[in-house]
Amino acid sequence: MRAVPRIMKVGASILANVWRLGHKESVVRAVWIVLLVALTWLHAIAAEPARVMLEELTWTDVQHAVKAGTSTVIIPIGGTEQSGPHMALGKHNTRVKALAGKIASRLGNTLVAPVIAYVPEGAITPPQGHMRFAGTLSVSAEAFAAIVEGAARSLRQHGFRDIVLIGDHGGYQPQLKTIADRLNREWAATSVRVHFIEAYYRVTQTAYVDALRARGLSDFQIGTHAGSADTSLMMALDPSLVRPERFEESAREGPAAGSAGDPRKASVALGELGVELIVARTVEAIRGAQARH
Repeated sequence: MRAVPRIMKVGASILANVWRLGHKESVVRAVWIVLLVALTWLHAIAAEPARVMLEELTWTDVQHAVKAGTSTVIIPIGGTEQSGPHMALGKHNTRVKALAGKIASRLGNTLVAPVIAYVPEGAITPPQGHMRFAGTLSVSAEAFAAIVEGAARSLRQHGFRDIVLIGDHGGYQPQLKTIADRLNREWAATSVRVHFIEAYYRVTQTAYVDALRARGLSDFQIGTHAGSADTSLMMALDPSLVRPERFEESAREGPAAGSAGDPRKASVALGELGVELIVARTVEAIRGAQARH
């Protein structure tokens, strides 16, 4: 609504100029013009999506939002790891931020904290798992827990009452549940709760896989890492991070190139299917968790 004072200023200027001319008909016409402009601007403002990303707001924006009833905040957890030769290292981070934004908008009265991009990816020296591929970043389980807990404690301090954890990576799901349980025990006498939403990740392993099978994809094409399921989601959310010209290489080289599946059937349409499933199931799970407390 920051544009409202601007509208009033412009309108007042138009009316003042017309009034000085002294033409009654012109004054009436000017009033109608000002009203029409005001309605047009207000419609445009209403059509703009509200900002939900914490990092895009000022501290006073956040303070006002909390006072106005924004009591839920999502902490999205990603990870920086290889996803084959055809997908960028920031897949999890980009994906969870975009999906968290959609989830927050659908929930209402919800903000999204910055993505946690540093997560446990396995031993660094000697490298294991994804750490065998250049660019993957790994931290200890203890460091990861400290970051997640610190974020949750900070948000509680600022007045949020429902702190939601969603993770885009499979490896740390049990740890997120442990962190949520520990904080909830500590805060049991307060109105604040941490909700670990397992459904966010689980849907990508269940309902989304079933939907892709129903569209004729084999389990190998769907894949478990950087296959058509993984790649389609990324194409639907940020196609600039996907390199279709390297699909053949990824399918041919398989685990040696860091992929487990075949991305050649990936498409934006299949990804959009997954996006809607993830958003709908996660929103439902968050509302259910809030209703239980």
